[in-house]
Amino acid sequence: MGAPLSNWDYIIVGAGSAGCVLANRLSEDPDVKVLLLEAGSRDWNPFIHIPGGLGKLFGPGVNWRFFTAPQKHLDNREVWYPQGKTLGGSSSINAMIYIRCQKEDYDHWATLGNRGWSYEDVLPYFKKSEDNDRLGEPYHGKGGPLWVSDQVSPHEISRAFVEATHQYGLPRNSDFNGETMYGTGFYQVNCRHGRRRSTAVSFLNPIKSRPNLTIRTGAPVISIMLEDGRAVGVRTSNGNSETVFQADREVLISSGAINSPRLLMLSGIGNADALSKVGIPPKHDLKGVGKNLHDHLNVNVHVQTKDRISYDGQDKLPWAALHGVRWLLRRSGPAASVIVEGGGFHKGEGAERPDLQIHVAPATVVRGGQSTIDGHGFTVNSTFLRPQSRGSVELRSSDPADQPVVDPNYLAEEVDRSKALESIRVIREILSQSAITDLIADERLPGKRAQTDEDLMAYVRQYACCDYHPVGTCRMGQDDMSVVDAELRVHGIDSLRVIDSSIMPVLTSGNTNAPTIMIGEKGAELVKQSDAAGRETQSTLRIDRGLAS
Repeated sequence: MGAPLSNWDYIIVGAGSAGCVLANRLSEDPDVKVLLLEAGSRDWNPFIHIPGGLGKLFGPGVNWRFFTAPQKHLDNREVWYPQGKTLGGSSSINAMIYIRCQKEDYDHWATLGNRGWSYEDVLPYFKKSEDNDRLGEPYHGKGGPLWVSDQVSPHEISRAFVEATHQYGLPRNSDFNGETMYGTGFYQVNCRHGRRRSTAVSFLNPIKSRPNLTIRTGAPVISIMLEDGRAVGVRTSNGNSETVFQADREVLISSGAINSPRLLMLSGIGNADALSKVGIPPKHDLKGVGKNLHDHLNVNVHVQTKDRISYDGQDKLPWAALHGVRWLLRRSGPAASVIVEGGGFHKGEGAERPDLQIHVAPATVVRGGQSTIDGHGFTVNSTFLRPQSRGSVELRSSDPADQPVVDPNYLAEEVDRSKALESIRVIREILSQSAITDLIADERLPGKRAQTDEDLMAYVRQYACCDYHPVGTCRMGQDDMSVVDAELRVHGIDSLRVIDSSIMPVLTSGNTNAPTIMIGEKGAELVKQSDAAGRETQSTLRIDRGLAS
């Protein structure tokens, strides 16, 4: 292990949806030196930037390729649990849907004791990031780094599904991020001119030449260095050697809902008994680290179409080559599609605000793309927006190379199971509307024979999959099981914050990428305010000492 590399004011661990925002905003001050460390690769994989290429981003070059622990309520299946491992993190491999979620989500955070996190508090940070090509005040921003755009040419299946959802009873909604999410329509997306707009493209590319910002990829951080209850740096490893980087001001962890608690625990911060059991000497007993994991669960219906009109098979030769050429020449065609194009937010039985998200993918995507079935058609995805089941992230061993034990504990609560069944029945009603019935030949899964609750639950246990929205494992709050306070500072450790989706005390009612970007924006502001306050205090102390002398 070489000598420590010092002279960094801030070290950011993880260049994902929040980390890229932090690197941009903190390096705005030319007197501040920022180091951004990313375990994964540069975002050179061309499929990252081609929207329709998201189905090609399952490999280890850009994806952590996690699987869950066997899920006891899903027939003990190990569920595919991908997370981005490249510049931009999961914003480089996701479906690009831009959803902020519901006002009540953030107001709830505030009522839990997290001052400064109500909807009115966080709305300015959403707007600060945004460059919306259609919408403006009072809900939207223009001129920010993050493109938010309407889709140019949704697939005919997507158009038919949105119309069928309207026939089913949902009002048309042209702005899911405005006054209400309730209704049906087409998503705005982080894509424009046929190109993905990840946080790396949005927040890093324009400023990567700043002399006070250093970006290192292929640099997995294996521990946080602690001295006298303060974070003073991090240790990285490339397998052959280790390098220490020192932080003069703060270490900022932005590694996501799986890797942020993992890093804290590897550093001796977590439940002391659990750490001792895997051979890690506890340095700070913080029992909530890795707890409170929760995620949306996808329950899908797969449909056979009468004609070959979906994207099934279009990713194979010769079609893939033709679509690739079309994208290169005109940035259009299937390769320019975000795939998941339209849907709606539905109020389930007894709900006062939307609690089911239902949308369509004009392709057959089974178990998150990990299984295939014969035929051609499309998939209708659904998720219960406010699941009650809670799980955990734990260490398998003290070896940083070992995958953690990821247990979302899906469907542990009865309400989650009943909502899974309800969503299938709602989807079937939507698919019975005249706007879409002419396209449908048959329901492939769960199939017409599955009608009883028992039949449908058997299907759910076998086919439900991750919706890629893990949160909560470094929960923000003031109680004994919280990990960070409302300033995102780790309880009991100085100069250490967690700034990513893991701090969410409760999962937001929809896609989590936009909320995570907002957390990055607000987190950067909190760091700046704290630094300014610290400098003011130091200045006051110097004046007082001068007067005293």
